Amino acid sequence: MEHQGAYPCPAAGLDIVIPNYNGRQFLATCLESIFRQTFTSFQVIVVDNGSTDGSVAYLHDRFPAVRVIALPENTGFSAAVNRGIKAGSCPLVFLLNNDTELAPECLQEFVLAAGQHDDAFFAPKMLSFQERHILDGAGEGFLRGGVGYRLGTMESDSEVYNASRRVFGACGGAALYRRSLFGQVGMFDEDFFAYLEDVDLNFRANRAGLTCRYVPAAVVYHIGSATTGSKINPFTVRLSTRNNLYLLLKNYPISFVLRFLPAICVYQFFWLLFVVKKGQFFSYCSGLAAFLRGARPMFRKRKKTLSTPGIADREMAGRILRAEKDVVQSIMRRREAQGKGNGLLKLYCRIFL
Repeated sequence: MEHQGAYPCPAAGLDIVIPNYNGRQFLATCLESIFRQTFTSFQVIVVDNGSTDGSVAYLHDRFPAVRVIALPENTGFSAAVNRGIKAGSCPLVFLLNNDTELAPECLQEFVLAAGQHDDAFFAPKMLSFQERHILDGAGEGFLRGGVGYRLGTMESDSEVYNASRRVFGACGGAALYRRSLFGQVGMFDEDFFAYLEDVDLNFRANRAGLTCRYVPAAVVYHIGSATTGSKINPFTVRLSTRNNLYLLLKNYPISFVLRFLPAICVYQFFWLLFVVKKGQFFSYCSGLAAFLRGARPMFRKRKKTLSTPGIADREMAGRILRAEKDVVQSIMRRREAQGKGNGLLKLYCRIFL
């Protein structure tokens, strides 16, 4: 049953919204880590996306304090978290994947950061659940080709990632938002269903002049790809291909398309090579076809997005370039640590950055 209305917010508290689809095996680790937090003024809202593994019954039996919104079918990540956000009422909203574990002081550090800084949203230090010295992400960067990149991914944790700083955005798998952000830029785009919906939100937030802060003291351990089973499969390739093009159509003014066209073409070329190498060419074609089917309604959203007041295109372009430099530097650090060369990336920097 879908919840109607908003749950009251605990004093000085926050809403924790967790989407779940057949993730019963992960829920105990995730929720127990939440209820062990040093900061305790929160409410947990789990939005179940039509699970068939007994998740809802398990939650009611094992975690009665958790508020459950049980949807009759899988509506996708975007729709599920939107329902969870709307069901809460706290000024701070923490989105969290079910395949995570929080360090004991994660929420406390987030709340402290939100009180000390005027940023609109915050990214934690995400570490691999299995290898806890390896980063899963330290804030989100952005590539002009229209995709995000979790900074630090597959790098060893180091001093480079121990300083709080502003980044382009946050991964929707673990991110703290001021509720006011959604009032200003809108919710997650449900037409994306899953993948890149957080990148789309990051882009819109930046265009509105809002900022995101990386908070290294807020630590989240992440399994990754728990719902789909692997990072590269027909589902992820199809949606990633479609949603990448959705993001460009929806958010890039003509001036950006012309200015960034060479970088867009480079990204599309290497993405095609990658999916062919992984044996996913037909899934890629399916994504292109899905984009063409959805292009008209996305174009209507484009008109609304680009007519919304925001920072000047020149300032936004500057944010994009800084975000891409962060991404390239992160990839180069990882490759150097692996003993690999960076000749092509250095050439890319000379030509495009």
